[in-house]
Amino acid sequence: MNPARSIDRHSRAGGIDGPGLFTLLREDVACVFQRDPAARSRFEVLTTYPGVHAILLQRLAHRLWLAGLRYPARLLSWFARLLTNIDIHPGATLGRRFFIDHGAGVVIGETAEIGDDVTLYHGVTLGGTTWNKGKRHPTLGNGVVIGAGAKVLGAITLGEQVRVGANSVVVKDVPAHRTVVGIPGKVVLRSDEDGPGALGINLDHHLIPDPVGRAIACLMERIEVLEKALRARGEAVNSQCSTCEADDLCGAQVAHVMKRQP
Repeated sequence: MNPARSIDRHSRAGGIDGPGLFTLLREDVACVFQRDPAARSRFEVLTTYPGVHAILLQRLAHRLWLAGLRYPARLLSWFARLLTNIDIHPGATLGRRFFIDHGAGVVIGETAEIGDDVTLYHGVTLGGTTWNKGKRHPTLGNGVVIGAGAKVLGAITLGEQVRVGANSVVVKDVPAHRTVVGIPGKVVLRSDEDGPGALGINLDHHLIPDPVGRAIACLMERIEVLEKALRARGEAVNSQCSTCEADDLCGAQVAHVMKRQP
């Protein structure tokens, strides 16, 4: 994804020359039913979903911000945070069909840019890593999904359809169609390996591999191979483990179990 093209498109989508507020609101409400099976009616979504309230108020505040009315924009943003427990700076640029599920504790910084069809879960932070003015917050491509508690920090770019696992910390650019987990976040697979979700948005951000577990499994399997080689040479090998409070499985059994996991 070209960041410059993304910035230009997002500015048009979120600015005064973009779609009308009612059009954006209809899209924001409709996307809730596509991504949250708990949603039952439009009235329920409009009256009880803090993510929808926060997005609507930010879209209003963003237009005030672009019109140069900075204090009213910040005041409206403060009110939205007080009402929803979601802190979105009025300078942030939001794409279309943006969805914040649950929403508690979400923080989005001033220069953050969010593409279309993006989904954030509670506790997500799109934060900065510098006190210098200018671009200091992330840019998210279309269809990005960020799991609960994850932090995306700095003026980095997450490509289209990127998924970030819960509680991960991402501090580097991520190419499109990747899944990122860990602290610091590392790419563990292409997100299109397990197929796209409904409407091209893959919400299965919990179905992620365990790279640490796989590494340990490989080491344990290697130990088994080395012990067999020593036995074949007539060397005495004590393969008994000391008593511990770990799981009953050990050695090759653990390696076999871990290799079967995704």
